[in-house]
Amino acid sequence: MLDFIYYPVSFILWCWHKVFGFVLGDNNAIAWILAIMFLTFTIRGIMFKPFVNQVRSMKKMQDFAPELKKVQKKYANDRQRQAQEMQKLQREHGVNPLGSCLPMLLQIPAFIGLNWVLRAFSIQPKDGSPKTNNYFFDQQGVDSYLHAKLFGVNIGDAIHHATVLGGTGGGWNWNVAPVAIPLMILASILTHLTARHSAARQSAAAAEANPQTAMMQKLTMYVFPLGVLVFGAFFPIGLLVYWLSNNSWTLMQQRLVYTKIDKEEEAKKAAAKEKRDSLAPKPGAKPKPGQKPVQQTKATDTPTDSDTETTDETPSDTKQSNGQKDKAGSPHRFAQQGQRPQNGRAQQRKKPASGGKNSGQKGSGQKRR
Repeated sequence: MLDFIYYPVSFILWCWHKVFGFVLGDNNAIAWILAIMFLTFTIRGIMFKPFVNQVRSMKKMQDFAPELKKVQKKYANDRQRQAQEMQKLQREHGVNPLGSCLPMLLQIPAFIGLNWVLRAFSIQPKDGSPKTNNYFFDQQGVDSYLHAKLFGVNIGDAIHHATVLGGTGGGWNWNVAPVAIPLMILASILTHLTARHSAARQSAAAAEANPQTAMMQKLTMYVFPLGVLVFGAFFPIGLLVYWLSNNSWTLMQQRLVYTKIDKEEEAKKAAAKEKRDSLAPKPGAKPKPGQKPVQQTKATDTPTDSDTETTDETPSDTKQSNGQKDKAGSPHRFAQQGQRPQNGRAQQRKKPASGGKNSGQKGSGQKRR
């Protein structure tokens, strides 16, 4: 029924066994263990791209976790509207909630396929005849697997063998425990360390905003390692090697990918800061030689008393700066500076002197000016 999973898994295992069997010998248990390990690495290499997408998706979820929390608080009494708004927010940020679960979901078929292929080596036909093939393995490959021993224990044995599809050899095999139990403990510890390292990347706000993520963290950190430690007694030695290799690869891959993504984030922040600094004016910067500061002065502005008094008190400075020889009391001085003389001074200058002729002469003199 699941041959579409069993055949690819057995083909990859067959290829790697041919490689290591050519060097170490077909019946060598180390060749089979290396073949199982590199089967794991091949499958994880295929899933490398989805894993990177998973890490980036988790990073985006951390960035907008406060927004998710606001949506949850706003629609706390309306679960349907809350779910709709959260999905809308995830679409806006380009986050797929299933993307974080994809690598784990893809590992399940590989685990099921390898479990069945390894168990099928020792399942005898119902008529009692010797087994002649196992998917891509011929009779020679089956005999090689059945005779491969690690520390005197066949790699297809488990502490407890279940009878599957009429197979024989069910029951407890405590002679396998000295090899299986250390592998079970190591696999359990690596499972916990891998889950802890992944959970350390997620902030408390992200876990609080997404309860499913917090629940999954607890499952992977405590329930899964405990499950490996308890149910590992039912796994063949080869399957324990797969579990141990898988978690070792995951832990190494997480460290490399997380370090790379952290460097990318730091580079983006440094580039953004450099861009802001280049656009902002530098403090204390002096103008270039010959460059004048731009001043916008309106002709309609009315000078204050302090400005007028300062101008009257230092007429020589004003004449030197303008390059003109006007008199200190000339109205022309105020016009050049865009200012108006005060009303009192203007009226005082325009007021004619008392007396008939003298006043007429002064008036005519003012006109001639």
